[in-house]
Amino acid sequence: MGEDGGRFVALGALSGALAVAAGAFGAHALEGAVPPERLATWETAAHYHLVHALALVAVGLVSAHRRHRPMRLAGWLFLAGTVLFAGSLYGLVLLDLPALGAVTPLGGLAFIAGWLALAWSGGRQAPRVDRG
Repeated sequence: MGEDGGRFVALGALSGALAVAAGAFGAHALEGAVPPERLATWETAAHYHLVHALALVAVGLVSAHRRHRPMRLAGWLFLAGTVLFAGSLYGLVLLDLPALGAVTPLGGLAFIAGWLALAWSGGRQAPRVDRG
């Protein structure tokens, strides 16, 4: 597996573990400790966090076979989106800082850009490997 592929698989797997831990923390430690709307915000963060951890693992696995700049860009955008989107929502819930809500859309834009970069990479013709 190429350097980027292995890096994205590892980062995605670690991110997935953190997403599961965050989801469990929300379900067990935050229930009853924060208002229901803040708990719903936490659940949204954990959901998007886990989805994009899986996307990052997929980017890493595909990167082992398709080494395109847009694929690498998609991985970094998914990672940035996770930090900005989920991170700002986690902080919003834990710290009760409404100003963090201004960061969340930047993470959403990074997610969208990541998916578009992935689509761009998928639309490119991969070089054929002669296994003859």
